[in-house]
Amino acid sequence: MDKNIVLIGMPGCGKSTVGVVLAKITGFRFLDSDLVIQEKEGRLLSEIIAQEGLESFARIENRINLGINVKKTVIATGGSVIYGKEAMKHFKRTGVIVYIRLPYEQIKTRLGDLTKRGVAIRKGQTLKELYDERAPIYEEYADIIVDEENMDIARTALYIRDMIKQLASEENNDNE
Repeated sequence: MDKNIVLIGMPGCGKSTVGVVLAKITGFRFLDSDLVIQEKEGRLLSEIIAQEGLESFARIENRINLGINVKKTVIATGGSVIYGKEAMKHFKRTGVIVYIRLPYEQIKTRLGDLTKRGVAIRKGQTLKELYDERAPIYEEYADIIVDEENMDIARTALYIRDMIKQLASEENNDNE
């Protein structure tokens, strides 16, 4: 399969950590889109959000993600990637979208201070409200949904690899 594997989900669900392991077991490259944004902007995500505001950050994130042109790469995206319709269309066209789903309570425990992480959250919005807002959007974009609750990193990565193989096999059968 030449398509990319695009990981989406809430901040703290393990996209980057799982992505590195997934890249190793598939032979794909690994790319963290948040790091690409920081590199191109010359600032941390938290600085971009503080200096530019959420709407400008969303435009920057969408533009930079839209410009990611790679093959056979595991791409760990930022949690707010789903708000960039053009970038998501691009990722859908060039990859398999995998939603790493984790219950709210576990996300809350993993995250800690949101401002230090550069989480795109509106002033006055709670993490629970953000979670409830994003979850259906992640599901809408996902080709594969992984319930990570009782899986460790290695098992999650292996599960994703196997699901992608199954998806590719089904596509091949459909094309015959």
